[in-house]
Amino acid sequence: MAVEQIELEVDLTDTATSFRHYYEMCVGSGHAALALRADWQAQLRKCREELGFRYVRFHGLLDDDMSVVLGTPERPAYHFHNVDLIYDFLLGIGMRPLVELSFMPSVVASGSQTAFHYRGNVTPPRDFAQWEELIRVLVRHLAERYGRREVARWLFEVWNEPNLPYFWAGTQGDYFELYRRTAAAIKSVDVHFRVGGPATARDGWVPEMIEFCRGNGVPLDFISTHHYPTDFEPEAAGEEGLDVPELLSRGLEARMARAPKGILTEWVRRTREQASDLPLYYTEWNSSPSCTDHFHDEPYAAAFILKTIAGNDGLVDAYSYWTFSDIFEEVGLHSRPFHGGFGLLTIHGIEKPAYQAYRFLHELGGERLPVVGSGEPVEAMATIDASSLQVLLWSCDVPGSGLPAARVRLLAANAGSPLRATVERVDEHHANPKAAWENMASPGYLTAAQVDELNDAATPQVEGLEVEQDEDGQAVTLDMPPWSIARVVLSAAGA
Repeated sequence: MAVEQIELEVDLTDTATSFRHYYEMCVGSGHAALALRADWQAQLRKCREELGFRYVRFHGLLDDDMSVVLGTPERPAYHFHNVDLIYDFLLGIGMRPLVELSFMPSVVASGSQTAFHYRGNVTPPRDFAQWEELIRVLVRHLAERYGRREVARWLFEVWNEPNLPYFWAGTQGDYFELYRRTAAAIKSVDVHFRVGGPATARDGWVPEMIEFCRGNGVPLDFISTHHYPTDFEPEAAGEEGLDVPELLSRGLEARMARAPKGILTEWVRRTREQASDLPLYYTEWNSSPSCTDHFHDEPYAAAFILKTIAGNDGLVDAYSYWTFSDIFEEVGLHSRPFHGGFGLLTIHGIEKPAYQAYRFLHELGGERLPVVGSGEPVEAMATIDASSLQVLLWSCDVPGSGLPAARVRLLAANAGSPLRATVERVDEHHANPKAAWENMASPGYLTAAQVDELNDAATPQVEGLEVEQDEDGQAVTLDMPPWSIARVVLSAAGA
């Protein structure tokens, strides 16, 4: 196989720019009732401690399985004990909720249409005034329990993807009325509490949302939306003369292969312009919208994460990966250890390659340096702090692209004192627990010993790299297989 020769250079005397860890603000989960599980809580605690996530978002806070609204339509009764258990836990581990206000409690719902295995009701309220009262009582309770100063640091997001009929049985106008009533209820408790939306799929309804709110004096503290690379297909349908069902009937891998490279960053730029001066939060994103996509378990996911997050630097205020765990029930809870779930962690808490991408990102410094030569087939970003220069490298393209292997020579120019170097790798043969599981003959249920073995296989090893010195600076050389990532740390040899 031909190997591309790549030259990259980081000049340590270049002007650094501020690098915000915007991708750590929030991470996604499945639905609220899962947060009552001990294994879910253990995994979130791990992600908080090792990856730095500060908020978590999930569906279904108001679902029937949370017992928030009981009684009858004529005499609803509110019960927030399960909500309190979840939020007590989050605050106890140093996290906060990004509160998605969904779905409709059946007691106050106008219909019976539901979504997902856990049957979240997606119909508008039978009486918008009744919904407004529910939100007012809930938010007042939160303010009394946790204090106004604390709740003012939370974010309230209205609904989930109302531009998709699967998640909202009403019209756009119905959603805007739901948002207006929700915002009024929240602000009636405290004007400093933050509320936003439209929480749409495919970067949708952003200009319309802003126009509605500004034209009607409705508070809008932030814009939230979602996207996945395959979301381009509804737009492409008209261009290709195909209907959307025909496009969506194609296999997921084929659809991913059709997604233009860098499409998410292209959309972020467009939506950033639409959002103007409002904070822009992407409260869901991933490489695909399928919760049984094998790419989620493989090194491809790690490379995709680094490419996307590096490309969106400076454009968004939050970018919430969907999700931190495979403890997830949209189509029921899978038992197989590797089934293509969204999570950074498997149901057993085994770290996937995507987890390592977030760990590498978390350990980056706060000042970014340019990387000269970064491009296909290997891209890179570098940060510097008082103790080290860190360079993340990734080899990524759309599936089926025939991405070549590469040998990378990374030069640190104007480093001054001699450097030592280490590397951690994630690729087909490094930190790839799915491959180790397949070598076990893919057992459907794991023993404790097998979990330990897979945890070992998931952990990147720190390897030394030889540093060569020449008149241009100090350099290291490493191989980058297709769809791989690496973290190179260069620090003073005597440190």
